[in-house]
Amino acid sequence: MRSVTWFRRPWRLFAEASALLIAVVVAFPLYWMVLSAFKPAGEIESSEPRPWTAAPSLDSFRRVFEQNEFGRYFLNSLVVACSVVIVSALIAFLAATAVTRFRFRFRTTLLIMFLVAQMVPVEALTIPLFFLMRDFGQLNTLGSLILPHIAFSLPFAIWMLRGFVKAVPEALEEAAYIDGASRSRFLWQILFPLVFPGLVATSVFSFISAWNDFLFAKSFIISDTSQSTLPMALLVFYKPDEPDWGGVMAASTVMTIPVLIFFVLVQRRLVSGLGGAVKD
Repeated sequence: MRSVTWFRRPWRLFAEASALLIAVVVAFPLYWMVLSAFKPAGEIESSEPRPWTAAPSLDSFRRVFEQNEFGRYFLNSLVVACSVVIVSALIAFLAATAVTRFRFRFRTTLLIMFLVAQMVPVEALTIPLFFLMRDFGQLNTLGSLILPHIAFSLPFAIWMLRGFVKAVPEALEEAAYIDGASRSRFLWQILFPLVFPGLVATSVFSFISAWNDFLFAKSFIISDTSQSTLPMALLVFYKPDEPDWGGVMAASTVMTIPVLIFFVLVQRRLVSGLGGAVKD
């Protein structure tokens, strides 16, 4: 017994050390971003960078918040991300319920098409989407950012929610019908709360994708800067001749804060959503 314990302990220590090393590697760019945001301009441009600063400064953040359009960019990003999360979650929930609970022709084909849609690179569809948005008169509007992100987030969300809906016992549905519940009541009062952890998990990915989007914002918002989002605000501080790296890092830090807040708010639901589903 002692030999087995001795054999397992080194492997456990190795696994813990590896996990710690991976965490440090992943967190170091975030640390460097925040550090550079607080560094004065002289330290950022120094030829001998140091992983600390003796004179933290808020000048970079001051330049960020002094930008006249920064507040509008922040609000636009919030509108786009929240719209994508809410609409895609509702559509994905209804679609996952349909493909799981109902039998109809081409159901398997439809599910395969969802997977194929995930394999197509976003960059390959940007130009067709540009002409599509132009024909619908959606260029230079937030709708040109909301609609593509909803379309790209739905396949993943439907596939993930399908497992949660399938995990809900059919006996529970039959019992609800016997007790007099209608289909809509079962859908929203019983099934929806049970699969809500899965909705939270998919919403996190949808939120991050919409919040950090630069490709669509750069391609579809051409002339009306009042419809730009936060990733476009980084271009204000990046100039080919004299890039303001402090401003870029400060703006990136401010962009990261809403994502962290979102993670904190949905942390428990996210863990349960990624870890499993419903038990009979």
